[in-house]
Parts: sequence; structure tokens; C-alpha cells
Amino acid sequence: MPEVANPTFLVNADSDPVVIRIEGRASFQNSSSLKEFFADMIGKGKIRFVIDFINCTTMDSTFLGVLAGAALELRKLQPAGSMVFSRVGPRNQELVRNLGLHRLVLLDLGDADTAVKLAQPVKALAPGEKLDELANARHVLAAHENLITADAQNLVKFQDVLNYLKDRIQQG
Repeated sequence: MPEVANPTFLVNADSDPVVIRIEGRASFQNSSSLKEFFADMIGKGKIRFVIDFINCTTMDSTFLGVLAGAALELRKLQPAGSMVFSRVGPRNQELVRNLGLHRLVLLDLGDADTAVKLAQPVKALAPGEKLDELANARHVLAAHENLITADAQNLVKFQDVLNYLKDRIQQG
């Protein structure tokens, strides 16, 4: 699959569930806008989400931490919300399982193509405000803390990252 020139998230915020399709690389560089989108949608009472990975070329731990954070928030709601990962390729599925996110979300790996049968994404999510170095460190730290909340075994994997980010934030 060719790399998308400008990675983005296509969304349909009016559907139920809300559909988000990842286009290209999902990373710390573009995940803050998705974090804001989840907060906005949950604030508006949306509790069901489908994430379509069909065009997701790769993703990093910060992006996965943003998804983990949203899934954890959805679990706290009454009634609990839900998140489905649909059409996840083998490499991305391995990343999801390795970090324990498969315990927070439903992995739709069957032939159902849930995201295809639901409303199609209709607009590109606007890029988030460009974060300065300190705000970016806070964003990345929060995402990695979400991964540790999702699966305590992730602490060993990200201890050095956490220490570095906490030191960076303390230095201001």
C-alpha cells in the first residue's frame, strides 16, 4: 500500500457508531487532533466508535495510547461505551495485541467489514494545533500512561520513555 502524502483521519461524527478511518501513518505527530475529537464526541454523548484501519500504513505507541485513553474513558461511562477496531492488518494487529489493547476494544477480524457496512467517513479531521515541545511531551507522556493503565506489562516496555518525558516536563 503506498504511503499517504498527508496522513489524516476521515470521520463521520453524525453516524452511530462514529466512524473514523485512518489514512496513512498514525503517530504522535497527528494524534493530538484525534484525542481532541474523542473528547468532543464523548462530551456530546457519543459512546460507540468504529476505527477503520484499512488504509493505516503504520502506527506508533503514542497513537495507540490515545486510542487506549479513549477506550478507557468509554468503559467508565454508564452505560459503558464501545470501540471496535475494524479491518486491522496483520502488522497493526500484532501491535494492538502486543500492547494489550485487544482487551479494551473489540477486534473485528471477520468477514463482516463492520466499517464498510456503517456510514462512511465524510470529512477529514482538522489537524490539531501544533504543540510546542513541552505540550508535546505532556501529550506523549499521557498516551504512554494510558498504555500502562491498559496493561501493566507495558510499564517495562516504556519505563525509559516515561522517565525521559517526566524529566523533560520537570525541566520546563
